[in-house]
Amino acid sequence: MIGRISGILLEKNPPQLLVEAGGIGYELDVPMSTFYELPACGAKVTLHTHFVMREDGQFLYGFATLEERSTFRQLLKISGIGARMALAVLSGLSTGELARAVALQEVGRLVKIPGIGKKTAERLLLELRGKLDAPPAAVPAGKTSRPGTLASDARTDILNALLALGYNEREASGAMKALSGEEEVAAGIRLALRQLAQA
Repeated sequence: MIGRISGILLEKNPPQLLVEAGGIGYELDVPMSTFYELPACGAKVTLHTHFVMREDGQFLYGFATLEERSTFRQLLKISGIGARMALAVLSGLSTGELARAVALQEVGRLVKIPGIGKKTAERLLLELRGKLDAPPAAVPAGKTSRPGTLASDARTDILNALLALGYNEREASGAMKALSGEEEVAAGIRLALRQLAQA
């Protein structure tokens, strides 16, 4: 079991990363909540990981915090929830927001996530009740991005990230219209997801 990886961040192609550790390049899929916190390429990064071996391949998932990984593992225990959907949940809601949604049984918060219908949302809320840490009273908002220009390659990265999360091209393109053109990739994905959540 690979539980943690520490190395140099070589590539960021949301939601996938390439991290070099011990001369080996590891491909990891991460939720957007982790992607937002990543340093620039070329910098050192440490991620908590979850390793999955299936008949169709081996997969490594990375998380910025132990809380994210723990929540991911709780989601995988639910019937019908695979790794892709679990990542989508953690990309659409922070661990604190998910814990609040579970505590308040807010179906509406979950059905806005791609691939989550009402029945699945209800099952998630039921099976996660009492299994997540109590949410904080409030989560302060803050900017984690640096000012920059939303170049064409950044727009492509943002669009690809939204498509990888399960949104269709119409939804993704519509959400990107709300961007000012000055955001970098992480900030652009965050704003686009916020726009889709309000749709």
